Amino acid sequence: MHGKVRWLQKRNGINRETPMAYKRNIRKTVKQVRSISAWRSRLFFWSGAALVGVCATLLALASSRADGYFHNWAEHWFWLPFVLTPAGLLAITWATRNLFPGGEGSGIPQAIAAMELSEHADRSAVLSLRIAIGKGLAIILGLLCGASIGREGPTVHIAASIMYSLHRVAKFPIHHVRKGLILAGGAAGLAAAFNTPLAGVMFAIEEMSRSFEERITGSLMVAVILAGMTSLMIQGNYTYFGTYSVQMNPYHTLTAILVCGLIGGSAGGLFSTLLVVGGRWLKPFRFKHPYLIALGCGLAVAVIGVLSHNTTWGTGYEAARGVLQGTEQASPWYAPLKFLATIFSYLSGIPGGIFAPSLSVGAGLGYNLSGLFPHAPVVAIGLLGMVGYFSGVVQTPITAVIIVMEMTDDNQLLLPLMATSLLAAAVSKLICPEPIYQAMATDFLAGIKQKAGLEKR
Repeated sequence: MHGKVRWLQKRNGINRETPMAYKRNIRKTVKQVRSISAWRSRLFFWSGAALVGVCATLLALASSRADGYFHNWAEHWFWLPFVLTPAGLLAITWATRNLFPGGEGSGIPQAIAAMELSEHADRSAVLSLRIAIGKGLAIILGLLCGASIGREGPTVHIAASIMYSLHRVAKFPIHHVRKGLILAGGAAGLAAAFNTPLAGVMFAIEEMSRSFEERITGSLMVAVILAGMTSLMIQGNYTYFGTYSVQMNPYHTLTAILVCGLIGGSAGGLFSTLLVVGGRWLKPFRFKHPYLIALGCGLAVAVIGVLSHNTTWGTGYEAARGVLQGTEQASPWYAPLKFLATIFSYLSGIPGGIFAPSLSVGAGLGYNLSGLFPHAPVVAIGLLGMVGYFSGVVQTPITAVIIVMEMTDDNQLLLPLMATSLLAAAVSKLICPEPIYQAMATDFLAGIKQKAGLEKR
């Protein structure tokens, strides 16, 4: 009888505790508050989140400096990219394979794969402080030699590695070790890298964990807040692409949503397909000739950079900001050339993300599409193009909208941005049915299982 009553209460949303259960919960709460071990774990967790903020900030500052150095060098010595870029990608590929294996690629697929691994040894081979340090240095060196890469995905990997490594010095429930620490680290890393705390939380829910669990919400939020606050204390409050407040009339808005959603989603889906299919096609060649592929891709990036008049190097933040603020007249070739430079940079096998380059390509695409709307603000079409392409690449429409909003501090285009993002994600799925990070995580897990099978033999 009591069981049936409890079932009916649960079905109707009623959760009434018995006096005995209430007393047990009170005693459990008091025990947790008084527990020295619990407070020790909390302090380590909070310290790890703050450390994520420091590391993300240092990587952001160093990456920006390295990006600027290469741009200056390329302006003074036109021949330098043909030497430094291939040689740099070759050196980074060697270091990745020999000094910190597991640190290649974006980093987000590795973090997703780590949550699926059941063996501690396998997970530690993906998330470790050695990989975190090596990946950070590789990103800086990659930008120093002109690769078209971002640091946000690698920051997620670095942050997840830092947070996961906490289990070595503090006792956490197995639930927190498996998902909570990795998810919290990834969310905190993205929040600190972009100065976008809401986007960090949403990306962890929308992309990194397709089966989000309510009981890790608190850990996620605490990590994001601490990492974000640490980053803000060091760098101050800022927005990457400036502050905008633009409006469009309904006719232009509806047409722009359709155009930017369809074209941005198609281009983003094509980009994801090329990376996933290209990576799988190159896998046997990379196994036999990894350095030859790195050299070839490095040479292609150098040629593209010179043809673009030195605009496709690095993250692309400055180019995107210039397009949105109207301080630069972007070439109509910028978006397709940056598109190609990012593909070759990623397929070379070096560590590097696609967030920043994708936002930059999207801004360039929006700039090209703005010619179709002569009476609409260029910055508005640029933002719609940015969110459309980015959503098409990652297929996380809510995260894409939040990132663009937080990076531009613009709330006027909320509904158009959301509509464009949802349309672009739907179009992209027709071209690339499996989201890019999920596909890469699947390939990464397959590689780990294949390696384990060969070792057993």
